[in-house]
Amino acid sequence: MDLPHPFQLKDGTPVALAPMQPTEGETVRNLLNAVILEGSSYPQREPLTPDGFADYWLKADAFVVRRLASNPATTCPEIVGAFYLKPNFPGRCSHICNAGFIVPPEVRGQGIGRFMGEAMLSLARDRGYRAVMYNLIFDTNLASLALWRSLGFQEIGRIPQAVALPDGAFVDAIMLYKSLVEE
Repeated sequence: MDLPHPFQLKDGTPVALAPMQPTEGETVRNLLNAVILEGSSYPQREPLTPDGFADYWLKADAFVVRRLASNPATTCPEIVGAFYLKPNFPGRCSHICNAGFIVPPEVRGQGIGRFMGEAMLSLARDRGYRAVMYNLIFDTNLASLALWRSLGFQEIGRIPQAVALPDGAFVDAIMLYKSLVEE
């Protein structure tokens, strides 16, 4: 996949997927921390420090979706989505990747998640990964589950009551898998 990779949101807004730049780290960290505080999709309880963010998000490839400015000379592009792509396991199993995604609440429902998901699959293949595995998708995260299932992911496991939600309820975590090898 060539980057930047353009796309148009459902509302007609032009965006492009590109590698995250070092200057965008704090913006992406703030977006991730807002999602962490929602408590409905990431396992962390507390916002990540800059070092914690670097250890978690920046260990391999990191990408952002930027809203394209109408006048690039005067306006900085806004980040409307982000994801990382990295091996899920070390060594002999490093051909199975994992990814984590952020879509800020104000732009959800515009097709950014699907755009990033499809792009991640292409980028994973390009990088030689043979499969994608998600370890902990909260079973209350219905939008995420629907997206990944529509992209061909299969449930390979369920961890009973793995997630402590902010309201004190415990819910299952679902593990999803998709082979990237054509059969």
